[in-house]
Amino acid sequence: MIHEARDDQDGADHEHRDAGRLPSPHGPLPLGPSSARLKSSPYADRVDRLEACLVDVYETLLSCDFSRIRGTLPKLAGVDADAWREIYRDLIPALTLGQLTKAEAFARIMAATGVQPRPDLLRDLSDRDRELLVACSRLYDDAIPFLKGLRSRGIKIAVVSNCSEHTHDMLDEIGVAALADVLVLSCEVGAAKPDAEIFRFALDSLGVSAGTAAFVDDQASYCAGAVAMGISAVRLVRGEIDGAAAPEGFGVVRSLPEAETMLFG
Repeated sequence: MIHEARDDQDGADHEHRDAGRLPSPHGPLPLGPSSARLKSSPYADRVDRLEACLVDVYETLLSCDFSRIRGTLPKLAGVDADAWREIYRDLIPALTLGQLTKAEAFARIMAATGVQPRPDLLRDLSDRDRELLVACSRLYDDAIPFLKGLRSRGIKIAVVSNCSEHTHDMLDEIGVAALADVLVLSCEVGAAKPDAEIFRFALDSLGVSAGTAAFVDDQASYCAGAVAMGISAVRLVRGEIDGAAAPEGFGVVRSLPEAETMLFG
């Protein structure tokens, strides 16, 4: 099974939340209920043996206004926006697994719509895509404090994302890469969540076993994939929780401070 990259331009399924939120100069804002509700969590007794945390990117550490990217690139390429979006969507699996570069994907879109994919234009499109991804990404207020908190505890960090090539540059630019021990990006390792291979790659890169690792992500199916590997998982839902019972095997929180409390008590 191939799963979609999150740094895409494919529409409302991955629409941003809180894309305009900037990090607060006064520190993280309170984003959810107090830690009292979580103190009885079964995760809390794992602190003495928790060695690593695998952390998602999109809608976990940051949000991104993909609509701005979708609105800019077709105009630059001279391609109808609807046609661009439809063809791009079909290329997402290959982009996610690193089977296509962004420039190669843009070339296919242009060729399919009768526009000459000139090398100079493809370079411009790829560069603009990279610039826009950085410009349109906004860290949540609790993201950097969460990562720094993990490091202060001696917890190894793997940032694990389903994405295409420019996410690596974006993570460098916004300071996330510097706080991680390893970036495990689907387009670079050739595997995507929730498949076991990407989790195994992250564990091996950190030199830890599944039983000593935790995973934080906004997608239930990705959390389930981690649990199937023996990794403890916490689902982060920043928007409204739908009221359905939490899936067996992992907890649900509203913020990264809540996730930290669930993991460490």
